[in-house]
Order: sequence, then structure tokens, then C-alpha cells
Amino acid sequence: MGVPKFYRWISERYPCLSEVVKEHQIPEFDNLYLDMNGIIHHCSHPNDEDVHFRISEEKIFADIFHYLEVLFRIIKPRKVFFMAVDGVAPRAKMNQQRGRRFRSAKEAEDKIKKALDKGEVLPTEARFDSNCITPGTEFMARLQEQLTYFVHNKLSTDKLWQNVKVYLSGHETPGEGEHKIMEFIRSENSKPGHDPNTRHCLYGLDADLIMLGLTSHEPNFSLLREEVRFGGKKSQKRITAPEETTFHLLHLSLMREYIDYEFSELRLSFEYDLERIIDDWILMGFLVGNDFIPHLPHLHINHDALPLLYKTYISVLPSLDGYLNEYGHLNLRNFEKYLEKLSEFDREHFSEVFVDLKWFESKVGNKYLNEAAGLAAEKEAARKDTNKKEVEDDALCLAALTSSGGVAGEEEVTVAEDEEEEDDIFETEFRQYKRTYYMTKMGVDVVSDEFLAKQARCYVEGIQWILHYYYHGVQSWSWYYPCHYAPFLSDIRNISGLKLTFDLEKPFMPFQQLLAVLPAASMGLLPECYRHLMTSESSPIIEYYPPDFKMDLNGKQQEWEAVVLIPFIDERCLLAAMELYNHKLTKEEKARNRHSECAVYSYDKEIDFMYSSTLPHLFPDIVHCHAIHIPMDAWQVSLDHDYKRVDRSALYFCGFPTLQHIKHKVCVSKKTGVVVFQQSSRGENMMLDILAGQEGETICDNVAAQVLGKSVFVNWPHLEEARIIAVSDGETKFCLEEPPGVQKVYDRPSTPPPTKVTCMSDKEQKDWVKDVQGITEYFMKRKGIIINETEVVLYGQLLTGRKYVPKANGVVELEKQWAKQVLPFAYQTVVKDIKAYYSILTSFKSLDELFPQGTTVFMVGNPYYGAMGEVQDSSDVIKEGRVRVVFNVPHEPQLEPLIQNQHKYCVKYLPGYVLASRLGITSYLVSRFSGSIFIGRGSKRNPCGEQRANVGLNLKFNKKNEEVPGYTKRTEKEWLYSGAVEELLAEYLERFSEVFNTVSRNSHDDIFYEDDIWPGEDQNGAEKVSEITSWLKSHPVSSISRASCDLQVLETAIVERIEEAVEKSKSTKKVRVTVKPHLLFRPLEQQQGVVPDPDAEYRLFDRVINIRESFTVPLGLRGTIIGIKGADREAEVLYEVLFDEDFTGGLNIRCTSPRGYRLPPCALINLSHGARVDHTSHKLTAIVKPQPAASANFSSHRQLGGLNHSPRSPFIPTQESNAVAAFSPVHTSEDEKCKIMSHHFVSAVSRHRSLTQAATEFEDLIASLKISKGSQQTPPAAAPPQAPTSQSDSPLSPQSFAMVSIGGMDWLSLHSRDMNVPHGDTAASASSANPSNTVLGSKVSELACVCVGLGMAPPEYSFIGNRQGLVVSQVKLSNGLMVHGPQCQSESDAKEKAAFFALQRLVRHICFLLDLLCVVCSFSPGGLLLPPQGYAPAPLWGMPLPPHHHQNQPFYGTSGTFPGAARSQPATTLPIGSHNQFIPLQVNTHNKYLSLYPDEVSLPSR
Repeated sequence: MGVPKFYRWISERYPCLSEVVKEHQIPEFDNLYLDMNGIIHHCSHPNDEDVHFRISEEKIFADIFHYLEVLFRIIKPRKVFFMAVDGVAPRAKMNQQRGRRFRSAKEAEDKIKKALDKGEVLPTEARFDSNCITPGTEFMARLQEQLTYFVHNKLSTDKLWQNVKVYLSGHETPGEGEHKIMEFIRSENSKPGHDPNTRHCLYGLDADLIMLGLTSHEPNFSLLREEVRFGGKKSQKRITAPEETTFHLLHLSLMREYIDYEFSELRLSFEYDLERIIDDWILMGFLVGNDFIPHLPHLHINHDALPLLYKTYISVLPSLDGYLNEYGHLNLRNFEKYLEKLSEFDREHFSEVFVDLKWFESKVGNKYLNEAAGLAAEKEAARKDTNKKEVEDDALCLAALTSSGGVAGEEEVTVAEDEEEEDDIFETEFRQYKRTYYMTKMGVDVVSDEFLAKQARCYVEGIQWILHYYYHGVQSWSWYYPCHYAPFLSDIRNISGLKLTFDLEKPFMPFQQLLAVLPAASMGLLPECYRHLMTSESSPIIEYYPPDFKMDLNGKQQEWEAVVLIPFIDERCLLAAMELYNHKLTKEEKARNRHSECAVYSYDKEIDFMYSSTLPHLFPDIVHCHAIHIPMDAWQVSLDHDYKRVDRSALYFCGFPTLQHIKHKVCVSKKTGVVVFQQSSRGENMMLDILAGQEGETICDNVAAQVLGKSVFVNWPHLEEARIIAVSDGETKFCLEEPPGVQKVYDRPSTPPPTKVTCMSDKEQKDWVKDVQGITEYFMKRKGIIINETEVVLYGQLLTGRKYVPKANGVVELEKQWAKQVLPFAYQTVVKDIKAYYSILTSFKSLDELFPQGTTVFMVGNPYYGAMGEVQDSSDVIKEGRVRVVFNVPHEPQLEPLIQNQHKYCVKYLPGYVLASRLGITSYLVSRFSGSIFIGRGSKRNPCGEQRANVGLNLKFNKKNEEVPGYTKRTEKEWLYSGAVEELLAEYLERFSEVFNTVSRNSHDDIFYEDDIWPGEDQNGAEKVSEITSWLKSHPVSSISRASCDLQVLETAIVERIEEAVEKSKSTKKVRVTVKPHLLFRPLEQQQGVVPDPDAEYRLFDRVINIRESFTVPLGLRGTIIGIKGADREAEVLYEVLFDEDFTGGLNIRCTSPRGYRLPPCALINLSHGARVDHTSHKLTAIVKPQPAASANFSSHRQLGGLNHSPRSPFIPTQESNAVAAFSPVHTSEDEKCKIMSHHFVSAVSRHRSLTQAATEFEDLIASLKISKGSQQTPPAAAPPQAPTSQSDSPLSPQSFAMVSIGGMDWLSLHSRDMNVPHGDTAASASSANPSNTVLGSKVSELACVCVGLGMAPPEYSFIGNRQGLVVSQVKLSNGLMVHGPQCQSESDAKEKAAFFALQRLVRHICFLLDLLCVVCSFSPGGLLLPPQGYAPAPLWGMPLPPHHHQNQPFYGTSGTFPGAARSQPATTLPIGSHNQFIPLQVNTHNKYLSLYPDEVSLPSR
């Protein structure tokens, strides 16, 4: 069948059917089945359009193994893991395989020829022939060896695999992979002890898997497949890495309910049985085509064939005495009546073309010309056959196309003429229309009753064979449909008396199938002794291997759907030809040419042996192998087997969606705006309309009493558990009033939730309306659900997982963990009071069970934050509530110098107007040519056709929000371009200046035309366009992949420096400590999805460690964050991590070796975060954490603090607010402010030197600056800093920059997150990069030092020259400030002047802090509060919101940057003002608690 079309059709008609796989929301599955051939093809030839692509077998095997690991990790089956590779197929399938392989060989040959004709140089290595993925080839034999090794390795080394049975049905086991899987499922289903609630997941790409899954009648069955994207170009690069692939789960539980709705209007005289309806639905799907018989004429999925089948079924079934498909057996009498009604479609379709035929005949002049020609041909053929034996009259014979009975001679002609005169013209033409179809398509001379009877029998026989195949397994290995085309529906009649039986016989041997399906171009895959049979002219079967052949689209649109017109193999001739050469097979070849059974493997710790690898250079020997292998016979289930019915009642299996629980009605409508595959649906959608509740008007306080503080299920029908923390009706809001960090479920009457009731402000009411609009639009456009009016909105936190929490007396409890992020949900879409089923997982009751000796744990407290350790014997301290652990503490690489100097390695980006001034063109042309420009044929006045060529550089994509790294970068306000774009545009301008001229003159046009650009008679526009496109394709930029603008990344040059820094630090030390158990994180399956430290904030350059077991990345491997991809939900954020070592399955993410990977926050502990919040170090620190404003608006644009180390992070300058001005005690000029500020900084330091014995680089820098406002050009020399007098006087790093109070307060150091400073917390690294150790000699160096002190990236300079030789310098700071200097004679002077102007602008903002300092000194003796009010919100560590993002829709970057994620909720009485959002924390000094053991450190609880 048309696989993508069928999948797309049902996905659009039933919008809720599929959901994107999110690893933290995967349902629990018992069994996972893999149709392996899809994976093998995916990993071996990902892009057939690229004739230059080459790949080694070792790489294919490694990629396959990695894909299997990822799929296993995503689903995590609990009982069975079944891998099925296609074996020898039934003959019915071989015809399709044969056509497919002939077509692929021809297409490959054509592509290579085209490439050579263009002059392309192809690699010398042989290309991978995908036809080798056929049973019996050497490739498949080697793959089977490696798969066997892979199973043994995983069972011996991976704990997750050791609890399941692993089935491997290889290419030597006959049968298609998916059907071998179904045989196993049927076999398990027929066993007496089968659990009807078994949860199945089947991976595969074929749409007929939907049919197969439904034949099982299992209630909990889902299909896993890669996301399908429609409308893309063939040349578009296909994603091969499973980590980068979006997977979809298609839930057959929903499919069953949708089918029930599809036929809900049926009114039957017999019992309505959904299972029988599903069986008939499967049968109807076979009528539009499949892999075994052709589709019926003119019955195409994309022409609404399936709705036609369903409407016919609804109209016919009430008149029948039963269903069409009875457990896989065709009820011929009912089926005939159904086809009789359906055959009306033939006449309806012909009537649409009848008008055209009449017009044609009127032009020819003889409207019976075709009929006469057809009769003459039949008459001549009939005369030749008069001597043949007359065929017996059979009830199978169909009505003749002419009403005469096939009598020969003049009597036949006379009767035919009489009939012809009496027949209606329409019927006459209809008969001739069908006769022409059979004569031209099937090559017959006479369309007789015998012929039509044979066609009808073959087709019905084919339907029955397929039903057996899907319900009972192969009933005949030798049967096949003998024609390329199917008969008309109106010609399948008189079938109720058919006796359909099949002979089982035996499957082909592997080499027999190879010779039957391979083209001559792939003869190298055969044993040498058979190859000449494909090419030798004397070969008895040479006719079956035509070098050229035709393909017939037969009403289809895509080439892959075309009928390949090659002859069917004659089995007897094939086997006879092979028999003569069988004795020449080698021993190795004979070993490949056999059948074997499916093998089952399991883990046995008692068994221990060495398993040798056949590829030791790639896969090491398994020194301790614990896998046992048990051969099995094929599964056979009797034909009368029936499934076990299951009553799910009110029990909800989490992750298996159902349309129950919420009352709704169903309607089918078109053009509803439902978006399924990145574009609006083309066909009809089954819409679900939620009905109003029985309780009448929804009252907010009643709803709050029911759900506030409790857990409910949201996102119907794909239900997820959530804890409700607020309820609102747009005017009043009921909120939980909990202490910060508390996430409790109040499900007991004795503990009512602490509730606060507030009236919503105007802004909150507007945000509430926007929440409602967003929810309504999402349900409508994505799910096809009409939620109608929303009266009450619930705000909740989704369940992320479960975590063991230590309690008193050594007891541990498994508690639900809730996300920090708060999301809105419409009350009518929420499900309450249902009983959810969760699997019984391994449960620990005490600390002894949770932390036995040898357990791997991670530290989530200081010191040794993030360190991996192993639990030791803790029997003597566990009663005291402590666990003894030995931690491995590696030496961390020093990245601080790299962070501070990263600007040296970054690509410089410039605004478009700078490039335009350099190129001598307008900024409009820079913007236009860096995107897409379309050129059409003809001229604007006289366009020719719809063909258009894109001659733009395609370096930016506004709608898709994508950029090309190294070329373009998108900011909140504009696009920026690198020097590479300038060079590319300069070359473009030089080569094709006429295109620039035309675009410039017609700036308002969307499309430009060849004849307008090249109007000369001697100019060929088509050739010019071809020349431009060829030049663009030859440029390296055409092969560079684009990236999301939401992705913060470190560029390749910086990543290389990180790799170098990591290589220099390889030492590790071990420490033994006793730890409070709540500071330990143990990787457990139950806790996957739980973020180890919810308060952690992630930034570029942060050091992290992988804490997930049974993962592609080895447990405990450390790395560095080199990219951050934000998302709308916190659990969906991904971090690109460069790990310290290579590992199998690693990705090349801008690194020199495969050591990169993309991970969610639940897989990491942020080591750098631990260093930032380390209160136990010798430094005195007090972290200032920004507090969110008192507004409880959950969806508005919130203030999210934290800036990263990326050069993209803007430092937003503080603005003077009225609130500050009102309290300012003095008003001074800027010159005075500079002097006062310098004085206060230095004097404050000197007064407290005895207390702290420390200073900062920034103190000395500010003291050295004497910048006045005005036209002063030459600054005075800076004063050199004082040298530290002792070790304790060594300067602190920029992160520890401290401001000192006047009245004896402690040092108050600003956290790097709030100052946007480079990362680095050690005095050693700070002193090594101390900018204050050098005398400031120029404005350029002063500006650089000030930027470092303020935590900003170093300034970027650019120059613009004019024809007079004068130069203007532009300086751009990372806070967004951009300053131009005056015109100068040289670049050095221009740079100096621009730096001076920038310093003046910066000082104004620095001096603003002075006003605040005076206010604090006068009015706040208890502490220093910094005003953040002037800072604009920074949603993603200072990264601007995506340009397409709605202003009031939250956008989240990482865990810890969400509302309330890493910050406590402010008190409700906290006023909103300039000084109230920064709360200084208490200063802690270093403490050590000595235990009873002299060599141990006992860590305090936090």
C-alpha cells in the first residue's frame, strides 16, 4: 500500500493518534519488538540521493548497535525484547521485493550517470548496494554474527537487559520480520497463563504494522516510529543519529476508539461487536493496496478511497446477517454483497470522464469507433480458438462485457449488434472502457468470461491469503497473485460459491530467493556459480532479468508507487536452472544457504565464559559472558484461535491514552486548521467536542475545594499526572501558600491545603485570557479537540518521576517529584478521581536496602559536589543516619582563562549595514540575498509556468527560526553576518551583478523573472539561472547544516581549546567520607526523569557529569556544556555536552572525535553549579539571588535571572528609575560621581582590609580610572595597583567581586549569575588572568578591563572606511551598547577614540551605582541592596527571546531558570519596587566536622 499516504491519512483523520515521544513520559512496556530491516536500511544508506556517500560495514554495524541501544533505553521493556530480521519471504511478497530491487538498481545507475555527465569525481570505493539487505548474502551473514555478539555483550554488561528475555530471529529464519513478531504474540496470547493486560510496543516504518497490531486485539499496543516529515526536498539531509531523531508513539488503544466512532451510526439486527468491526476495518484497508495484491482501479487513498469504503460498509452492513471478516476467514456471501454495492463507484468514476470521451468521439466522427474495434479483435481471436476444447460453464463466470454469451460466428455479431442498439450509450462506453483497460494493461486479446472469472477468483483468493497471513501466519509459501493489475470492482461477481484452499508447501532457500529477486546489476551478491544465469544469453532464465523495463504509475503520483513491469519468476524453471550448479557451492556458501530457528537469550549469573569477537579491533572480546542461548521452534497457532477479551473497566494504564473519562461528541469536518505534519490537514478530521458537565456552571471556589493541592490528570487524552497549585476564573485566584521548596500533595481530609485567595490585577486578568486562548488553540489545532468556553483555569506542576526520600529511623519512602515549572490547564480537560495502574517496581524500605555496599552514588552537597562514589560498609554509622562513601574526585580542567579570552576564537558577526557599506550596496540587498530569492521563467508581464529557482544564499530562515553557524546569527532585533558572508556576497556581486540590480530596482516584488534580468536577445536566462544554482551548490556553504536560533553554542574553535584543556588534567584523588543520605543521589530506574538538583542553573562552559545508568554515555563521565537548546517545557531542554573521553555512540558535535552528546537535565549534575554555591570554601561569599516579583502570573514574561558566559549574552545597562531618584540624597555631576565612586570604593576597601584581607581586580581598576565628561581626549595615567601583602591578600576572582558597606557590614560578593561574569571560582585562576596587574596605558585596554570587571565579554571593534581614507571605528559591547567614534586618519586612532566614547557611556551606568551606594549608606545600615529594576528581563541567561516567541508566553532555557525553579517565592507583602527584588543571603565560613574516624570527613546536612 502507499505507506506514507496511509499513515498520513489516518494521522490527519484521527489527530490524537500519535504523540511525540518524551523520554520522561514513556509508558511502561512489557514487550518491545523491533522490525529490524528498517533500522538496517536507515543505518546503511541514509541518503540515496548522494552518489558520493560511502560507508564501511564496521560503521554500519556500530550504528545499528547504537540505534538498538537507544530504542531499548527509550522504551525499557520489562519482560521481552524481540529483534526480527526479514528472512525468506513467501512468494506473494517476492514479486513486490523483485520490483523494488530492480527499480532501486536502475535509479542508482541513473544517478551515477548524471553525476559523471556533470563532471563530478566519484569515490573509488564501491558504493553500498542496499540490495545486499536480502537473506543469504555475505553482508547479512556477518550482520547476524555481530547481532549475536551484541546480544551477548548487552546481557553480560547492562543491568537493564538482564531482566528480559531477548529473542533474535535472524535472516536465516523464514518469514518477514513483522510477521514473525506477530506469530510470537499470537503464541503468547494462546497460552493459558497469558496476561491480557500485557503492554506491547512494536517499532517499524511500515504502515501495515497498524493492521498487524490491531489483529492482535490487545488493548495496550503502541507503535514506535520516526517522525514523518512531508513536503521536504529529496536532497534534504536525512537525520541518522537516533539522539537527533524525533520519535512518535502511535497508540492503537486510541485507534480502536476512533474506529468505534467511525462506525457509531451503525444500527444492526445482530450484536454490535467492536472487535468484529475492527476486523472488517482491516479488511477494507487491504482493498486500497498492500504488498501482496495491487490496488483496485481508481481506488486511491489520496482520492478519498477510505471514506468511500467506510460509507459503503455503513450502508450495507445492516442488510447482512453478520460481518465480512470472521477471525481471519472471509465470509464470501457478505463480502460479495459489499463489493456489489461498492462497484457503483466504477460507474461513478467513469461518469466523470464520460463527458470527455463524448467530446473526443465527436471530434473523431464515430462515437462507436472504439466499440467496433474491440468487437472485431475479439471476433478474430474467437475464430482462432474454435477448435479448442470448450470450457465448462462455471458459476464463477462473470457477466460478459457484452450481454451476448461469447458465441462464435455471425450469430455472435448479430446478437452483439442487436444488444448494441438496445444498450444505453453510457453502458456501452463503460464496457468498452473496461475492455480497453484489460487489453492494454494485461495484454489480452479477448476479454472473455473465463478471463474475468479467473481474475475475480485470483483477487478474492488473494484477499483470503492476506487475511490468513495477518491472523494465522503463512498458509501457503508458494501462492502469489499472478498479475500486475487488479480487476474492476464491477467485475468481481458470483464469488459466494468459491472454495478457497491453500497448500502450505515450503519456503525458498536463501539462494533461491536471491536469484528470484535480485537484478543483474547486483549479481555480485550471489555465489559465483549462479551469476552467469543472470547475464548469459544461453541461460534458461535470462528472460527474467531484463536490462531495461517500463514502469506504470497506474494512477499514482510518486515513482516509488509505480508498477514495475518485469516478468514473474517461474519457480520450476528457476529451481531447475540452479540445480545444475548447486554442487559448485563452497562450504561457507552452503552454510549460508540454510534455515534456522529463532534463538532466545537470557542472563544467568552462574554462567561465566569468554565470548570472542569476530571484529576485535571494533568490538572487544566479552571476558565474562553470562548469556545463555536456547534454540526454539517456530510458533504455530491453530486457525480457529480466538483472542482473550479483556475488561479494562475504570483502570487507567498510565501512558496508554483513552477517549474515556471526559464526555464529548464526535463530528467529521474539513478545513478545521488541524496541524499534524507541520502543515494544515488536507482531508477530513474527526473532531472531538467536549460537552458541558452535568453540574452546571463551574464555580471557582468549588473547583478549588476539589483539586487545589491534589494530583489530577491533565492533557486529555494523553493523560499526565500533575499537582494543582492554583485555580483561577479570571477574577479571583486560589493559590497554595507553601514555604519555598515544598511540593506536597494534600490528599487527606485531615490536612487541608494552605490556601490564599487574591483578586487578580488587570494585567493578571489579561494574562489569564491569553492562557485560555493558548489552551484553546493548542487543543484545536494539534489534537482536533473543541474545548468550548473555559470558565476556570488550573495551574499545575507535572509529575517528573519518583525519588527515594530518607525519613526518621532509617526509613525511606518513594515520593512523587513535581516539576518546578507551572503550566495552565483548562478545567474541562482535566480528569479527576480515576484509578491509575503503576507497575510494581523494586521497592526499598530502609537505608540499608537503598545504599548497600558497592552501590554507585553521586554527591549533591558540598564539598565534592557531583563526585561519583561507591558505598562502603556503613553498618556502624547507618544507625546514626549516615552512609560511608569513597568518592573519586578528578582534577578539573582550568577553563577560566579560556572563558575570559573566548572572544579571540569566536567568529565575528556584524550588522547588515556594515557589510552593505563595505560592499557598496544597500542593507536591503544584504538581507534579501542572504535569504531566499526566487526567479521564474518568462517575464513579470508574461510569466511562463510555475517553475521557480531559488538563487538566494539561504543563510537565514525567519519562519523556521534557523541560522547557519559561522555565517549568520539572529539577535532579538536583527540578523548579524560574518566575514564569510561578506566574501560570498562580494563574489556573487562580481559574478552576477545584474541580479542585484534587478532586485534593487524591484524591492517590493516576491518573484523576479529571467527575461527581466537578462532582456537581451543574445542572453539566455535559463542558462544564467542554471549557472547561478550550480555555483551555489559547489560552494561549501550549501552543505553546512542549519541550527535553531534558540540554540546557544560555543563555536568549533573554542570547543577545540576545551579539548586541549581537558587533556592536560587527568589526575584523580579518592576521599572517604560519611554523608547524610539526603545528599546522595543513586541512579535508579524509578528516578529517571527526576532532576538530581532542581536548583541547578546551567551555562555554557559549565562542567557536568552523567548520572544515568544503562545510557550511551558511560556512567560518571564528565564533560563541558558547549550548547544549550531551550524549550517550552523544562524537561525538554537539551544540553550539548563535550565529554572528556570518546565513547561508543558519541556524536561529533563540533569536536574532533565522537565524544559529544545531547542530554536532558535529568541526566546531569552540574559540577560548576556546585562550585558556585559552595558555602564551605575558605572564601567568604554571599550569594544574591533575584526573587520573582509578587505577581503570581504563571504565563507572563517573567524576570528570570542569570546570564551565561556566552558572548551572545547581553549585559543590560541599569536605567535610573524614579524610585531611586526619589531617595537620592545628593545630585552631582558625572565628573564628581566618578571621583566619589572611586573614593568610596578605595576607602571602603582600606577601612575593611583588616577584616577581609582581600581585594579585587575591579577595585584597583576603578581606582585607576579618572574619566571625565566632555571632550577630554587624553586620560591621565592610571595608578598601579597595590601588591598584596600576604597570601590571604591575593586578589579574588571576578566572581567574588565584593562591595563593602560603610557601617561595618560583611563583604557582599555578587554571584556570577547576577553580574554576568566569566566562570571561575578559584583564586589561582583569577590571579593568573588578573587584568589589574598591568598599568592601563590606553583607552582600549581600560575599556577591556572595565568589561572584564563588569563580567562582560571583551569589546568587539569594526572599522568603516571611505574614499577619502578616513576611518570610523565602531565598538560593540556584549550588553548591547554600540558606539561610533569620530573620523580618524588611522585605525589605531579610530579604535582609541571609540573606546574612549564607550568608556564615557559605561561610566554613566557605573555612577548610577554610586547614587544607590549613597542611599544605602544613609538609609540601610544592615546591608546593601542592588536595584535590578532597571535590568530588562533575561529569560534565558540573558539570551533574548526567540523573535517568533509571543511576548507573554513563557520560554525556558534550562532547569533552574523557570519561575520559582531556583528561587523561593516572595512573601505576598513584599512591595514591588526598585530595591526589593534582591535578597542578600547569610555569609557562611568553612566548617569541618570530624567524625570518629581520623581519616574521614563527616559532612553536615544542608
